Amino acid sequence: QVQLVESGGGLVQAGGSLRLSCAASGRIFGIDAMRWYRQAPGKQRELVAIITNGGTTDYADSVKGRFTISRDNAKNTVYLQMNSLKPEDTAVYYCAASIRNSSRSSWGNYWGQGTQVTVSS
Repeated sequence: QVQLVESGGGLVQAGGSLRLSCAASGRIFGIDAMRWYRQAPGKQRELVAIITNGGTTDYADSVKGRFTISRDNAKNTVYLQMNSLKPEDTAVYYCAASIRNSSRSSWGNYWGQGTQVTVSS
């Protein structure tokens, strides 16, 4: 099986920074796109950032210029560097990845358990 484990969440003041990590482990043949989502109380889950296997990135308009997504393919890990944090960035952050278990399997979408980010004003 495959597991995604996030870390790095916490409480930070507005204007501060946090770095989230998400490590994939288990039966992994290949990882395609890796993504970060977030869900604030009472709101729908939204895509924050995505990075392809080749390193192409894209961001939600609300975080462009403040957040940076990166990955270490050797470690099966994706990161989200969050700078200039705002109270509206408060949410549970989830990572997700498209993963193949073997050369013969199809791609599956796997999720982490989420990590809380709270930004105080």
